[in-house]
Amino acid sequence: MKISPSLALFALMSFTATAAVAQQYPSKPVRFIINFPPGGPTDIMGRMAADALSKSWGMQVVADNRAGAGGNIGFELCAKSPPDGYTLCMMTVAQSIAPSVYSRLAFDPLKDFTPVTMLAILPSLLLVHPSVPAKTVKELVALAKAKPGALSYASTGNGTSPHMMMEMFKSMAAINLVHIPYKGAAPAMIDQIAGQVQVAFSTAIAALPFVHQGKVRALAVSTRERFPPLPELPTMEQSGVKGFDASSWNGAVMPAGTPRDIVLKINTELGKMLNTPDIKEKILQQGGIARGGSPEEFTAFIKAETEKWAKVAKAAKVKLD
Repeated sequence: MKISPSLALFALMSFTATAAVAQQYPSKPVRFIINFPPGGPTDIMGRMAADALSKSWGMQVVADNRAGAGGNIGFELCAKSPPDGYTLCMMTVAQSIAPSVYSRLAFDPLKDFTPVTMLAILPSLLLVHPSVPAKTVKELVALAKAKPGALSYASTGNGTSPHMMMEMFKSMAAINLVHIPYKGAAPAMIDQIAGQVQVAFSTAIAALPFVHQGKVRALAVSTRERFPPLPELPTMEQSGVKGFDASSWNGAVMPAGTPRDIVLKINTELGKMLNTPDIKEKILQQGGIARGGSPEEFTAFIKAETEKWAKVAKAAKVKLD
């Protein structure tokens, strides 16, 4: 089939125009929506990324904290922003859980966003109070089966990742633990240290100081890989809970329809940042493991996470209004 000269010229002009947009980008400051409050791991990771992009481009990338509703307020704002390349957003595990636990949600994490890259995985630790006579996950499972409903577990709230991780553990190990939801990690940890609750999943960054002080005992790490700061600690799978792999995580996304050239440009810049030794160390100090990867890999990961938590939510009958 012959292509007319005019059609060929139009295609060439369109390609040249698209390439020119990517080369000139960014021509004004970029907003980076961080959907959690200042000071936490998501905020710190988002600000690292914003700073790296600002330095690379010589153009300001403005961190804009829009917290609330477990990150959903900022994420909804992202979904409704123009797909012109000037809005970048943080996404966390909470947004992959949200579609399964909220009856009404103003965004679809799979349809309303263009994934850019995974930034970091934040493993959690399975913790018990020192009074619990279990030194391993297998011993904890045996204890829970011997005394159904006698042990309680803390979470940072209904539908949060610590809640969902424990529900997944309960289902996979066929045990019964009583859920005690708290309004955040700090009050949950305070009551576990006091022995008011016996068990919890807690992010490594929140738990490590108390593990080192002997105020709580770590039995396993939630991810498929071991956690470098605690190399002797087995994974949940190594501890006998086959197939268990869960964590908090965060990544960068943009509104659906953002030009691919811009997405790839940001992906490349953030990939360079994540491969820098001092950045890797900073992320590790925050209880995370630097990741990176292509937009397609992050898209597949989000899809898998959304499907995984949907199964957990359905089995545990977790619903929020």
